[in-house]
Amino acid sequence: MSHYEQLKKPIFLPQINCDLGEGVAWEEEIFPFIDVASLACGGHYGTQESLDNSLNLAKKFNKKVGAHPSYPDRINFGRVTQNIPTEDLLEQIGHQIGWFVECAWAHKVPMDHIKFHGALYNDAATDPALARFLTSFLAAVYPTIPLLVPPHSQLEHHAQLKGIPIRLEVFADRSYTSNYQLSPRSQEGSLLKTLESVDSQVNRLIFEGKLMSQTGEYLPIVADTLCFHGDNPSIVDFLPTLRKRYWS
Repeated sequence: MSHYEQLKKPIFLPQINCDLGEGVAWEEEIFPFIDVASLACGGHYGTQESLDNSLNLAKKFNKKVGAHPSYPDRINFGRVTQNIPTEDLLEQIGHQIGWFVECAWAHKVPMDHIKFHGALYNDAATDPALARFLTSFLAAVYPTIPLLVPPHSQLEHHAQLKGIPIRLEVFADRSYTSNYQLSPRSQEGSLLKTLESVDSQVNRLIFEGKLMSQTGEYLPIVADTLCFHGDNPSIVDFLPTLRKRYWS
């Protein structure tokens, strides 16, 4: 961190979270530099072995963990919208979170939060009906468990209406559109892979309370938690540096 940055006062310093339990070979290298992990629990990825391994790492490094349910779509890694009847989707989500809770309990690790994955996360951010169904389910079954939500989203709105505790989440390694939505992964530059690009986003967020959209607009924003993708091929190159630079 430069001398000038040391003199500036952070607007906020969000916790670091990471989507894990997804089969990446470098997962153990990530855990020391995060605060909390969202673990795949069978929808887009996850086996008994993978979840047990991630929970063991969480205990080893004393990190908190949460459930990361998804559309039941392993073929597309949960990143494609699925046309599923609401009742069937809620049954799938309930099964995934329930399995996570059972495994976490066996490891004597409490569930810290819930975070939807991939297309389900993005769809619930913009679709009021889906956001209402999902939050109604959570309010009935897990009313005290914090839900990670995108700021300015339908998911945030409906969670607040139902009294579900929330944590506003921004992605450190993804670009945004001018309406606070994640840029499509098919779009060039949607995943930030270099130290310079991720550092620029993190620095602006922490010290200015802003994101810069892909079209160059500055978006005022506040975050409780900052997400890095565990499957970002460059995460082990930039995350340790950023952790030391801003959180040490």
